[in-house]
Amino acid sequence: MSRPTRTFAAAVAATALLLAAACNSASTGGASKTDDSVRGVTDTRIKVGGIVSMTTASGYSKKDTDLGAKARFDRANAEGGLHGRKIDYLGAEDDGQDPSRNLAAARKLVQQDKVFAIAPMSSTTFSGADFLQKQRVPTFGWGTLPSFCGPSYIYGFGGCMVPTPGGTISQTWPEGLEQVMGGAKGRSVAILANDSDAGKFGIRTYRQSFESAGFTVTYAKPSVSAASVPSDWSAYTKEILRSDGGKAPDAIVSVMQTPYNIGLFTAVKRTGYRGVLTDPTDYDPGLLAKSATRKALDGVHVLTSFQPFEQQSAAMTRFGKDIRKAAGKDVPLNMHMMTGYMSADLFLAIAGKAGKDLTVSSFQKAADGFADTGTLVGDRAERKGQKESFGCGALVQLKGGAYVVSAPFKCYPPIPFT
Repeated sequence: MSRPTRTFAAAVAATALLLAAACNSASTGGASKTDDSVRGVTDTRIKVGGIVSMTTASGYSKKDTDLGAKARFDRANAEGGLHGRKIDYLGAEDDGQDPSRNLAAARKLVQQDKVFAIAPMSSTTFSGADFLQKQRVPTFGWGTLPSFCGPSYIYGFGGCMVPTPGGTISQTWPEGLEQVMGGAKGRSVAILANDSDAGKFGIRTYRQSFESAGFTVTYAKPSVSAASVPSDWSAYTKEILRSDGGKAPDAIVSVMQTPYNIGLFTAVKRTGYRGVLTDPTDYDPGLLAKSATRKALDGVHVLTSFQPFEQQSAAMTRFGKDIRKAAGKDVPLNMHMMTGYMSADLFLAIAGKAGKDLTVSSFQKAADGFADTGTLVGDRAERKGQKESFGCGALVQLKGGAYVVSAPFKCYPPIPFT
């Protein structure tokens, strides 16, 4: 081939590439498909996915988190979407509460499905956090893992619940328990968690939180296997019930999931223990369907980082209506639905502030200085929420087969985490 011919061929090839790039630009709302700032965004759609532990080895499931997110996105779409764009919610990937599957789900959603954001991310493992941060993927969930505290693209819908030194700790749980127990002075608590990174961090956090509120912490160990629920709890109950100078503490605080709490609290009650039992996970009307479960959890005070369903408001009424519409039937409300709903809600609030020209950069800029009030999780503010909790919550008690509010929803000043 002569040189002029080769030159002409090269020019034709270059022109073809430019035309292809132009087409790609038009199809993605004004930028190349290789531009991560518009990944998952077109002129009419915003693609969002989720990661949820729908199945686990212990039988514990967060599947209703997916329904909660769908309910909030459905309402947003019914109201016209975000600046004319509809939310294309792909649903949630099931990570099985397995670190390798969590990372695999994150990779699939970003590299294969090309989502703009992930809302919700709800699991006790978040091995995909570093990947999502590096890929600049806005990600929303319940900020009960360290990865929600610090990374610039990862947001907790209630703020950072497990801060790093230099951050703050929410005082909702001990302050609420103080109301239940008539004060903290002279009162003792024992704290038990799973032997996992999350459990160890939870023990460290809550020990400081309860001590700061004036309680005496007599026991604080992340000693329960995270792989399976113990069949014999006697080793734990003996140690806990002798922790306060040879006698039982005034309250037992479990930082574990429902199957563990059922086993622990059942074993403790069999000893004749009459103190306060409390945990942060068993606020689920679905648990009331089984008599054995109702009996095991009866009397337990459960921490919520959102307004309890029994504490009615206009926002709560709308939440219930959205859930029923998305489910296609009347279903009992639970905290997993709220996790998905409020993860989606915070994403929508920030994306709405970003305006019509939605890119990752404009989204992050909108997050800077973002604030609103009166939500189901209290007053929200960013980037504050990536360093500290919004500090709001309540306690509900399972009593006589129904939940009642034992410490009303309220916001408390946080304390420095050291």
